[in-house]
Amino acid sequence: MPHDELRAQLETLATEANRPEHADIDRLPTVELARAMNTADAGVPAAIAAQLPAIAAAIDAIAARMRGGGRLIYAGAGTAGRMGVLDASECPPTFNTAPGQVVGLIAGGEAAIRSAVEGAEDDRGRAGADLDALGIGPADVVVGISASGRTPYAVTAVVHARAAGALTVGLACNSGSPLGGAAEHALEVVAGPELVTGSTRLKAGTVQKLVLNMISTITMIRLGKTYGNLMVDLRSTNAKLRARSRRIVALATGASDLRIEEALASAGGEVKNAILMILAGVGPDAAARMLTDTDGHLRAALDTTLPPTPA
Repeated sequence: MPHDELRAQLETLATEANRPEHADIDRLPTVELARAMNTADAGVPAAIAAQLPAIAAAIDAIAARMRGGGRLIYAGAGTAGRMGVLDASECPPTFNTAPGQVVGLIAGGEAAIRSAVEGAEDDRGRAGADLDALGIGPADVVVGISASGRTPYAVTAVVHARAAGALTVGLACNSGSPLGGAAEHALEVVAGPELVTGSTRLKAGTVQKLVLNMISTITMIRLGKTYGNLMVDLRSTNAKLRARSRRIVALATGASDLRIEEALASAGGEVKNAILMILAGVGPDAAARMLTDTDGHLRAALDTTLPPTPA
């Protein structure tokens, strides 16, 4: 795209707008500068709230695909790509997702996670190649992420994924974006100009972090990865998570420490299995079968064994 045309396009975007009242922020005392930034950030939750119906509809569609064995794939460049990689990387320890079930693609590859890879976001062909390397198909979901909503890597990823039959979502911070227009579900969360003009790692980055938190967390709740608000499908890979496992079993069951230790040991450290063993009074093999029969939903497994709660 010619330089003048791109400049004119950017001048129409809320994420690139300049706020004249902040022209002298470099002269402010640090506490006043921090207050100005905090005030600017305060508008992010309201901007997200305005898009909750669209976000919820996208999550329901994502959960349906993943329930059928599909994958959740994020694709973005720069800060947006890093937010996707971050959210994807946190799903295995939090929700015990299988390897490759939630994937983060960033323009420029792994090197771009830590260092800027100049020009990578403009490489339209790379987006399709990255998705083809994953074997993208109709069972999958691709979420393109871009603050401007025009980043070629993200837009092309959505276009390519949609042509392959995948469900597509476009997360942008400007309305009427090419990314939103390319996707089946447009999530356009407009939080307005940044404190530092053009630095979309600020409010736009926060929008992306919060919306991706919603997408992955609520999808996992719908897939039975929690029991109420308890994180029961976590992977106990360190001392902190092992202690958290014991605490979660205690909160769910009210059992003694000794009973909890016995159940977790018999269940191989699996929190859902241990809770089911204690509450339903079954052994580890029966608990495993019951969870298999209910696609891993602890509440559904309990509902088949426990009497209904009196009204």
